[in-house]
Amino acid sequence: MLEMRFHGRGGQGAVTSAELVARAAIDSGKYATAFPSFGPERRGAPVVAFARVDDQPIRLRSKIYNPDVVIVLDPSLLDIANPTEGLREDGLLIINSSHDVEAIRKRLGYKGKIAVVDASRIAKEVIGLPITNTTMVGALVKGTSLLTVEALIGPFQDRFGKIAARNIEAMKRAYAETNVNH
Repeated sequence: MLEMRFHGRGGQGAVTSAELVARAAIDSGKYATAFPSFGPERRGAPVVAFARVDDQPIRLRSKIYNPDVVIVLDPSLLDIANPTEGLREDGLLIINSSHDVEAIRKRLGYKGKIAVVDASRIAKEVIGLPITNTTMVGALVKGTSLLTVEALIGPFQDRFGKIAARNIEAMKRAYAETNVNH
């Protein structure tokens, strides 16, 4: 089972990201769950979402304490939270940042696998808004090989309708531009 934790801010699409990944996994013949963890937050407040994907039915319904993958949609969260908390030793940290992998590694003191993409820049250029959920899904696909980009096209089209094409383009660009460092 692959367990993922998404860190974002209200309105950035962390919950949507988890749902899109779960939907694509289910459409690909896997089992998946996705769920948020938040209280009375409002737009801009920190939000955490979770997803699990497996080849067998998933019976767990608890919060994910030791994820295999952590996805950080908003780099400002690095100043107020430790995204590596509980991340498995062989896990993957995926960060939206304009900084390189070594700068991130030094800042967080994290020695594990890191993937970095400037998702904010891509989202602004392609979508016209700094909403990074679909770009970060592209980085997740690149870093994990859990799904293919093609597996996400249907869920993106269902979720975004008329604006799906721009979100798909942002995902593909992020996939191409993500730097994964072991």
